[in-house]
Amino acid sequence: MINLLKLNEKYDSFFHSISLDAGSCRGCINCLKRCPTEAIRVRKGKSEIINEYCTDCGACIRVCPHHAKKATFDSLDYMSEYEYKIALPPPELYAQFNNLDDKNLVLNALVSLGFDDVYEVASAAELVSEITRKLLKDEKTRLPVISSACPSVIRLIRVRFPNLVDSISPIVSPMEMAANAAVQLAMLRTRLPREKIGVFYITPCPAKVTEIYAPLGVSKSQIDKAVALSDIYPRLLPLMKKIAADETGSFPKELGKAGRIGISWGCHGGEAGGLLTDKYLAVDGIENVIKALEDLEDSKFKDLEFIELNACSGGCVGGVLAVENPYMAKVKLTTLRKYLPVSGTHIDEAVPPYAYHDKKIEYQPVYSLGETLEESISLMNKVDELVKRFPGLDCGCCGAPTCRAHSEDVARGIASERDCIHILRNYVNKKEELKKFED
Repeated sequence: MINLLKLNEKYDSFFHSISLDAGSCRGCINCLKRCPTEAIRVRKGKSEIINEYCTDCGACIRVCPHHAKKATFDSLDYMSEYEYKIALPPPELYAQFNNLDDKNLVLNALVSLGFDDVYEVASAAELVSEITRKLLKDEKTRLPVISSACPSVIRLIRVRFPNLVDSISPIVSPMEMAANAAVQLAMLRTRLPREKIGVFYITPCPAKVTEIYAPLGVSKSQIDKAVALSDIYPRLLPLMKKIAADETGSFPKELGKAGRIGISWGCHGGEAGGLLTDKYLAVDGIENVIKALEDLEDSKFKDLEFIELNACSGGCVGGVLAVENPYMAKVKLTTLRKYLPVSGTHIDEAVPPYAYHDKKIEYQPVYSLGETLEESISLMNKVDELVKRFPGLDCGCCGAPTCRAHSEDVARGIASERDCIHILRNYVNKKEELKKFED
């Protein structure tokens, strides 16, 4: 019999950047009902996160009225540990500021904040787009290709959609591409060893923090620290105002190279749009992503070359660590990219080796009920019997999101049938009737 403790011990490699503040949790089951992977249970009045089910999508952070779910990220104080500091701003950072018509204001503000250099993730995104276009033209490529840009989606596929794992793009995400390129340039410019160079990614979501510290597809991330977009945003505002007010003409310096393709990656459909094909599907919002993956696994989509999937509604601009409303943020990016070239970054020579995954992404059957096939079949039969005893209301009052999930917990031995208030009520009524009969 499997228990939750044993499962978490078995999959202790599942690092997560979402944590629970038990002191703030009131067991309200809001997170329980909204978790798309059924990774949350409420036991003894407090929620618990099942480690191996969680994909760090951040849905629980959005809906928790008591702020008991928190995203973990790094402090800017870590900058003091490195001799040379590089900031990796994603395109969604630009979308947080009002009336921004020159992204160099943001990039110069990052330098004023203490970074020695900046490398736009949007520039790396244009490289990824270019490499992906070549990949789609290769006759050996299995179509459709699923984007590897959203780590929450990749983790979801890894644990829930085994037949789709091999369809994930072998190309690294733009943030990883940017980190590798930035490190190579910094080492050439400064002659410093790698350990003295600090690479800081400005993240809009907790899933990317997890991807940095427990990467999929690469053996080790070249990003050293992840700082929250919401943490760095208020620090940049006064610096940007100061740079904009400078009358010497020395600011802002031209630090940004990305064009429309790279900037568009910050929003839903931006990645697919940069592939110059109309044979694509772009889906945002984790619930919609799950439905699309189910349909894809059932071969319901035909003649597609590429599938862009974003766990956050609106794309990366909708990350829980972003500041601006995602729909307003999209408007801002559309305005910002209006006068930019189509693409500002290109591959001059051969594709660099760091552009591809160096480690296979493998299916991990965390939802299996048993250790062996025989045990799993036995437990599945037990679950089928148990679920018939419950009312099918999926109310969440038992501490599990659905009656079937509760049946699985009971079969595993980590919950009781009488955790269901309807079963408990019937049990109490029978006890009272028996007591009256005895009296």
